[in-house]
Amino acid sequence: MTTFFSNLLQNEIFVSAALGWLVAQILKTIIHTALTRQFVAERMVGSGGMPSSHSSTVCALATTTYFHYGSNSFEFAIAAFFAIVVMYDAIGVRRETGIQAKVLNEMIELFSNMGKGVSMEDKLKEFVGHTPLQVLAGAILGVVIAFATASFY
Repeated sequence: MTTFFSNLLQNEIFVSAALGWLVAQILKTIIHTALTRQFVAERMVGSGGMPSSHSSTVCALATTTYFHYGSNSFEFAIAAFFAIVVMYDAIGVRRETGIQAKVLNEMIELFSNMGKGVSMEDKLKEFVGHTPLQVLAGAILGVVIAFATASFY
């Protein structure tokens, strides 16, 4: 088992992608805390917010894969299309899900205030998707992390 983890930490592509996620989650938590003046621990692992950790992760993955295998490799093709699908989903479907959750939560609050037997504990998660700016910031962060990781390997 020790060999597995040791090998994993020697895998630049894995480390770059993992750092893409970790750095984005830390930045997301710091930005959320600064804007709301509240520390919310869920931001460290939750989706949604600035910057997109999904975008940062997949762009670090694709960029580092490009460094290792080049643009004409199947490895880069898979990583690049994976990144495109993830970022498209973050802006599209998941963002719409968050908007719908916000509307439904307003309805839950309205029904709760009317005494209709709906609890505010039934609220849906609104931080799900991303704005295009959040995805772009995550993508840029991921590429920067890939370059930084490459300088250590």
